[in-house]
Amino acid sequence: MAFASFDRKTSGQPMAEINMVPLIDVVLVLLVIFIVTAPLLTNTVKLDLPKASSNADIQKPEKIEFAIDATGSLFWGGERISREEAQAKFIEAGQKRPQPEVYLRADAGVAYRYVAETLADASKAGLSKVAFVSEPVK
Repeated sequence: MAFASFDRKTSGQPMAEINMVPLIDVVLVLLVIFIVTAPLLTNTVKLDLPKASSNADIQKPEKIEFAIDATGSLFWGGERISREEAQAKFIEAGQKRPQPEVYLRADAGVAYRYVAETLADASKAGLSKVAFVSEPVK
């Protein structure tokens, strides 16, 4: 790698090696620059913030258990009711704040007409949170 060589056989050939020393020097200088400047970029202003506490006023919505058996009978919280009574209870529940959640349990053999009527009655009363309850597959 000498520039002035007394060897005449290799003096005319181009150098086949890459000199890595300057590249390593540049990388180390950049590393030192990043190590020095990184803590300066994360400097924050120290403030003495006031302390305050509050209780979250989160009201859990009421749960309405509504069931339809295989014959199409309606049940509100386990009590058998008629469709007119269910409509009146849906209207009453729709006026509450926060709005209650309706958990609809329908028998697998019930005609879809009864489920659709129940959903329509709940929607007319302003209830938008209706969940279908089912048995998980075992």
